[in-house]
Formats: sequence, C-alpha cells, structure tokens
Amino acid sequence: MFTSMKKISYIFLLPVLALASCDSFLDRDPISEIGSGAYFTDENSLLTYTNGFLQKYTPSASNLGYGDGYSDIVVTKQSTDFLTNASWTPDLQTGWSISNWTPVYNINYFLVHMREAEGLSEETYNHYEGTARFWRAWQYFEKVKTFGAVPWYDTPIDPEDMVALYKPRDSREFVMEKVLEDLDFACEHCYDTSPWINSARINRYIALAYKSRVCLFEGTYRKYHSIDPSTGEPWVDKDASEKFLRECVEACEELMEAGVYSLVNNPANVATQYRNLFTQEAIDYTEIIWAREMNAGLTTTHDLTWKYTSGSYGERWSLDQDFVRTYLNLDGSRHTAMGEEFTDEIQNRDYRLQQSIITPGYQKLAGGVMTPTAPDFTVTLTGYQVMKFNLDDETYESASIANNSLPIIRYAEILLNYAEAKAELGEFDGDIWDRTIRPLRERAGVNGDRPSTPDPYLQTYYGISDTDILEIRRERAIELLLEGRRYDDLMRWHLGELLNKQWYGIYVPALDTPYDLNGDGINDVCVTNGSAGSETGVTYILLGGTSLYTLENGTSGRLMYNYGRNFDEQRYLRPIPRTALNINPDLGQNYYWR
Repeated sequence: MFTSMKKISYIFLLPVLALASCDSFLDRDPISEIGSGAYFTDENSLLTYTNGFLQKYTPSASNLGYGDGYSDIVVTKQSTDFLTNASWTPDLQTGWSISNWTPVYNINYFLVHMREAEGLSEETYNHYEGTARFWRAWQYFEKVKTFGAVPWYDTPIDPEDMVALYKPRDSREFVMEKVLEDLDFACEHCYDTSPWINSARINRYIALAYKSRVCLFEGTYRKYHSIDPSTGEPWVDKDASEKFLRECVEACEELMEAGVYSLVNNPANVATQYRNLFTQEAIDYTEIIWAREMNAGLTTTHDLTWKYTSGSYGERWSLDQDFVRTYLNLDGSRHTAMGEEFTDEIQNRDYRLQQSIITPGYQKLAGGVMTPTAPDFTVTLTGYQVMKFNLDDETYESASIANNSLPIIRYAEILLNYAEAKAELGEFDGDIWDRTIRPLRERAGVNGDRPSTPDPYLQTYYGISDTDILEIRRERAIELLLEGRRYDDLMRWHLGELLNKQWYGIYVPALDTPYDLNGDGINDVCVTNGSAGSETGVTYILLGGTSLYTLENGTSGRLMYNYGRNFDEQRYLRPIPRTALNINPDLGQNYYWR
C-alpha cells in the first residue's frame, strides 16, 4: 500500500521538464532522473530555459481576448458550468493535476540549479532568478485566486520526500507573502534596459506592473472579505489589507516616475486611438508594457475576429445595457436617459463606446469594399455587438488568421491601480485624479472634471457611496473592457452576486416593427410574438415558447436575454478537487465546500 501511494503521489505531483529546444523545452522526462550538470553551463542556457517559461506561460490569445465573458458586464450565449450548475461539487472540480503543478516544479528546478552555470556576474544571476521568481509568483497567484490556500513549494519535490508530497495546504496569508517576496525580488533585480524592455522578455517594468495588479487584488480582497473563505475564520494579519495596498501604490509610483510609458493620446485621434491599441500588428510601446506579439510573417496568429463575428463558433459576446449606461456623455455628464432607441442612445458618448461595439458609422471590408455594417443579431445577443479586438475585414471572420498583437498589461491599468489603491487608503485627492482618471477620460474625448457627488446609479449598483471609488470603478470597467480584469474585480470587491443579474439589451419601442440600427436605410432587426417575417436583411427575434428572450414591458422596453447563473458565497473559491483529496486528505477542503 505504501509503495502504491508513493507512486501515485509522484505521478500526481511531479511535473516534467525538458532540456532542448523551446518547442519541447518543458515537456520531457522528469528532471530528477536526467540531472542538470550538462545543461546549465552558461548564460545562454539560462536564457533558453527562461524563454521556455515565456513560451509556455505567457497568456494565450483566448486568455487575453475572451476576457469578461463570465462577468456582469458582458452577455454570452452560455456560461461556465461552475457558474450555472447549482449542484457543483468537489467531484466536478479539476485544476490539481500534473499539468497544473508542472510550472511550479519547472520554475523551482531552475531556481535550485541555475547557478551551476559558472562564471556569471551576480547581476546576471539575479536577473534570471528574478525572471523565474516572477513566473512562480504568476503561477501561485492564479492558484490562490482559484483555490485560496495551497501548498507552497520553493524547491522541486523529491519523489521520495513523503512529508513534502503529503503536506497540508499553507495558509493563503503565508502564500501571498511568498508571492510578494518573489515579486519584490523581480522588481529589484530584473533588467530594465534594452534588449529586455519593449520585447516579450520579463523585465523590471513588467514585474512592477504585475506587482501592482497582484497587490491591489489582495489588498482589496482582504478589505471586502471579512473572513478567509478557505478557513471561515477572520484574517490573522489585520494590517495586511493596508500593507498590500501600499505595496501597490509603491509599485505604481516607481513605474510612473520612471517615465518610460505614458498614455497614447493625440487629440486629433480621440475617435480611434483607444481601439488601435488592440487591432494593430505592431505593438505601441508608448503605452503597452507587455503584449503577446502576433506576426503574419511568422504565422503567429489567432482567431479572435472569427470568434467575435461568429454566432456558432463564438459565445456571441455582447455588452449588457446596464453597463452601457455607465459610459458618460462627452461633456462629462451622466447618461440618465431611458427608453432611447439605439441610434439615439449612443450619440455624444465617451468615444470608447463606439470603439468597443458596433455603432452607426462602423464599416468593414466586405468583398474588398468598405461597407456600412450594423449590429448583427445572429452574432450579438443584446444589440451591443463587441468589436474591440476585431480586424475590420470579413476575410478574418472564418479562419484563425488574425495577426493583431494583444496587450497583456497597459500603462492605463497602472493609472487605474494607483488611483484605486490611493482611494481605498483614503488618500485620494484632486492631484491624483488629474494624474490618473482625467487623462484616461480626456483621451476618449470626455470632459475630465472630477465629480463632487456620487452617481446614484452607481451607488445602487455597487452598494457604496464613495464618489471617487465609484468613478474609479466606472473608469476601470470601461477602460479595461474585455481585457480579463472584470471577474477578478468582482471577486476582490465581494460582489460576485452581480453575476446573477438579469441581462438587458437595446430598447425596442414596439413589437413587429423592423428597425434600422445604423442609419443606412436598411432594416436590421424585428422583435415579434408571431412568426419570422421575410424582409431581406432583417433578423427576427421570436418571443415566447422556448425563446430566451422577453421584452421588459411585455410589448416594448429593453430586450431581455434570460440566461441565469448560480453564484453564491461559496463560489468565491473553487472547491479542492475530490481527486486531490483522495490522494492527500491532509489538503483539507475550503470552508464553504465542506
């Protein structure tokens, strides 16, 4: 029995590592059997190894482009089983297998053996150690967000070390302190000169930017969650929320004061410059700190345009009308009008709205000709059809050939992280507003003056009354739309219940009346209680029967898409998978899943 369990543990917990080309670099035999003496010989071997981390662990196009799809501001035709299955159990949970722990082992192996490459300067060793510790922090932060408390390993696990293999989970508080230590080391020691900056390589500025993201998350998570959901007990360190928020502030300030990055902002381009950050092959390193580079010549392409323009291949990502209401008017006033038809609703609004969804005036290449294009209800669920990442050419709408590079971290996020951390610390003022929120709004054509009173709509939505925090949350949702931050924001603000909201689309004045959504003289959509009509170019939305659609007031009002979720308190963390507990019961189960 002991031998069998040891074998299972080794298979379950020990990843694999490779020592050759980048393509197979992290995919071969267990390193404990190979040995490392012949590999770590010079700086090039350290560079090759850490390039393997980049290839394996840099977020994919789907991670970067399908973001916010399971949040409160973007409607999709379906959701994850975790959010829709009211009977989710540890038996259904995954995420604790060999492949999930492989990165930690690979990184730790490198850290233990990298100094076998002799004759390098301490500065060089420290840079590569900082790079590896950045990736270890990345891997562990993702695990903490998912499971809370997890076992911390900072050395590769020996298959004979039964104590290590069967150790209980370390507390979330302990693990996040270790994550912070790793990020501090990376921020201090990673290179910040060419050729390490403005490339795919990890550098000090990327480490600072990521540290600000991690520390903002943990600082606000500890503030808005009164108990640790892994244990059901109050946090042991009562001062940790402030500590992490101050670490966020310091990382942002160091990055801002370096003067290397700034917002892309040409007043002549307010209607286009925001979206251009997401639709170009060339990375604009004025603002983009780190990106996943795409290149048609190197055949590094993705399928985002296809996903976003296909009703069958994609999830029909669409904005929710409650969120669209938060976009300000160009004069900086709040948009409070209700019952407006689509073509009126989007007039004179924050220019990021028309750069994120299809609105009147949008055109794309169709048959080689620039063609006015309306929201397509075979693709959109609400009428607010997402196009932020799309290439405006139908050629890209049926194949994985899009070559626009995808930002991972932008300077805009640093400004937002800084503003929020200072506001949560009670240290926000007009000067910080002018350095953070004002320039973000003004580069989108919006009057950037700081409001003096809270927006009642946002007060109701978020359940707080602090004017600055409300405006920062407004700005964060709009600026970082679809960049994968919103779900994490809801988790750290303890607002997961917003995932259960009713989904709203465009205003429909009357049934059985076709509407032109882009002013080109051609009708585009008609909502009916009867049967579909035959007008060319019109998509008919049928109510009743098995339809998921209704109208807010029965025969008029906002279009309502009725697809429910089941978020509750226990879902702020995933349960520890039953498969893991069967192997190691000492892991224990998260409090709300016991």
